[in-house]
This record gives sequence, C-alpha cells and structure tokens, in this order.
Amino acid sequence: MAGNAGDLTVREQGNVPLQCPKLTEMNYTSWSILVETVLRAYGLWESVDPVTGGTVDEKKNYTTKAIIFQTLPEDILLQVSKHKDAKDVWEAIRVRYLGADRVQKARMQTLRSELEMLRMKETETINEFSGKISGIVAKFKSLGSSLEEEVVVRKLLNSTPKKYLPIIASIEQYSDIETMSFEEAVGRLKAYEERLKSHDGKDEEQGQLLLTNSEHDGKQFGRGRGRGRGFGRGERGRGRGSGRGDKSGFRCYECGMFGHFASSLGSLYEFRVDSWLLTFIFIFKWVLLFNGIVLEL
Repeated sequence: MAGNAGDLTVREQGNVPLQCPKLTEMNYTSWSILVETVLRAYGLWESVDPVTGGTVDEKKNYTTKAIIFQTLPEDILLQVSKHKDAKDVWEAIRVRYLGADRVQKARMQTLRSELEMLRMKETETINEFSGKISGIVAKFKSLGSSLEEEVVVRKLLNSTPKKYLPIIASIEQYSDIETMSFEEAVGRLKAYEERLKSHDGKDEEQGQLLLTNSEHDGKQFGRGRGRGRGFGRGERGRGRGSGRGDKSGFRCYECGMFGHFASSLGSLYEFRVDSWLLTFIFIFKWVLLFNGIVLEL
C-alpha cells in the first residue's frame, strides 16, 4: 500500500505504480474513470468489456476482480463477491451506484437541466467554470452517454459574463466552433482572462496614483487658501503678499483701521478698553477734585 490513506497501489515489474482510490458514496464517477484507466494500462479491461464472442483469460479475470475488490468498502464487497466474472462485478457496482436504465435516464435528464442552467459568475475564473462543465460531462460518461464536443464548447462560450464578449465574438468570427475542442476554447478564454487581469492591475495602480495626487493637491490648496484668507481678510483685496512684517498698509475689515488684522482684533479690543477705562477714571477724578471732592482709589 502507498499514497493516500485508503488508496490501492497496483504494481507490475518494470512499470510505474498506479493508484486506485477507495470507492465511496460520493466518488463513483471518478472511481470508475481511474479504475478503468488502470485496468486498460495493464491490459485487463477486456475482462470487464470482452470482445463479442471472445473468451476471457481466467488469470486476467481474477486479477481484475482482485484489483476491483481491494478498492471496495466491506459492505459492497460482500454484495458483489458472489459474481464469478469481473464483468458481472463491474455491472453490479454500476447498477448499485447509478441505478437501472430508467434511473439512469432520469439522472441524464437532470444533468442536462443542470448543464442548461449553469452560468459563470462574475467572481469565477475560467478554470473554475470549465471544471464544472467537465464534471457534468464526466457524469454523462459514467452513465454510458456522452455530449458532443460542439455542445460543450458552445455552452462554455454562451455562459460567460459580458466582459468576455470581445474574445467570444472573435472566436465565433474567425474559428470553426464545430471542430474546436473544449480544451482549445478554454485556453483562449484563459489567455484573454490573463490580459484582463493585467489591464485591471494597471488601471488600479493608475487610479491609486491619481487619488494620491488629488489628495496632495487638496492639501496644497488648503494651505494656500488659509494663507490667502489671512491676507484677504486683513487687506480687503489690497496688496496681497507684500511686506509680512509691515502691517501699516493693511486695513482691518472689522474696524476699518490700518495696522492690524481682524484675527488680532480681540487682544486689541482688550487693550483699548483698558486704556479708555483708565482715561475715564483719570478725568473723573480731576472733575471731583475740581469740585472739592476727594476720591480714594
């Protein structure tokens, strides 16, 4: 035993070992594909699908059964072990997981509906979406049916978002879809997808650069505006920017006097109020003295 837990490694002298997965309730499709491939690789598939009228070598028959049996869970093994031929074992497993003919037809109809409803999402990649289509195709094959290559290719092209319309139009105009393989169509869409990603990256980088420049210009505008307002409010539109230290030529828009800005008017008011109060007290005191009244302050 080698590889992942539950996997069977089949070895033959001089050949690379091939792994067969354990059969579960969820992986019959992939299990049948891998086991069939391994049996074909070792020349044993004729035991499962013999030529009409031909006979199967007994040793090959039992070797095939041994490989299949080792991949089965115990309950399934007990059900199919009664069959003598590998062909009957394979058919019993197929019916067990896929059902009889009527059940298979119902499942194929369900798969067709699933394929028709399948649409690629904006957030999906070509790899992810093409994988979904390939999974449905594999299920059709496991049911003994198949889908034409053209049907699968057209489904891929007709189910992609609008951003892929340019490449799809190009494919339909310059390529023969009837003979195009599914892998080729996927490859072309992936190449276009990579081109879109590179352009989106450049646009995002350019947008970030423009945003940074805009923020920088906004800050510069804010600073210039602050300086302009300072000078404008003090000057009333006269002589902007001349003589930062000398304010004699600037008129205050609040009081109309020269020599200061409105921003410094608060402290100037306080100074003037104090001066007026002292002057009033001085004059009032002399008036009282002139009338013979002595006022102690």
